[in-house]
Amino acid sequence: MIHRILVVGGANGIGLSIAHELANRESTEKVYVVDKAPLMEEYAHPKIQSFQFDLTSEDYSFFDRFDDIDALMITAGFGKLALFKDVPENYIMNSFNVNTIPVLRLVHKFYGKLEAKENFYCGVMVSIAGFMSSPFFAVYGATKAALKIFIESVNVELKKGGSYNCILNVSPGSMKGTSFANTKTDLSIISPLAKEILIHLESQDDLFIPQYEDVFRDVLKRYSSDFRKEGEHSYDYKIHSGRVSNPK
Repeated sequence: MIHRILVVGGANGIGLSIAHELANRESTEKVYVVDKAPLMEEYAHPKIQSFQFDLTSEDYSFFDRFDDIDALMITAGFGKLALFKDVPENYIMNSFNVNTIPVLRLVHKFYGKLEAKENFYCGVMVSIAGFMSSPFFAVYGATKAALKIFIESVNVELKKGGSYNCILNVSPGSMKGTSFANTKTDLSIISPLAKEILIHLESQDDLFIPQYEDVFRDVLKRYSSDFRKEGEHSYDYKIHSGRVSNPK
């Protein structure tokens, strides 16, 4: 059971929802929220202590203050639907500097807790886009695919090293109620998913794909069978769903 957690990227979206779910538990002692954005006053809670930090910073000694945690959840990240040819070069750099590199640095920072005998719960918001080609999401998918392989590799190292702890890869599709698309977070909508994530986190699972049975089992099967065809299907689906306009 989690008592003290650090939620990186917890000022909005799924990170905020996870922070609030835990803060509302009687057994939770402290929820540390770290985000580049400030925690809005309407989301304040007596058990939540918020900090502002830019994950692209070179100096991560800021995180030394959280040595009392028994859980780490990393939810920071961003992406936008666009053809690769249309994204500026700085978007490529920023995507990896926010979505990918901080996860590796934070896991490295708290690796001693992961390999210790005491339970340490660690989870990362990845994406189903990290499992397959995702046209219009090429850069975002690349940042998440890197995390998928990183998590799988480190989990093997932890197991072979004798640790019972592991990193949970949470890989959803699109999530309603988050601020991913620059909309306002709606905790009432996203709360059920946050509860599910916490169940898998505290069970020390290594993978959770929401809607796997209903949606993604078949999608991943089709992708494994013919990744080219499924990639084209994904391209057409995004256009027909209205998420992107038809490229000229």
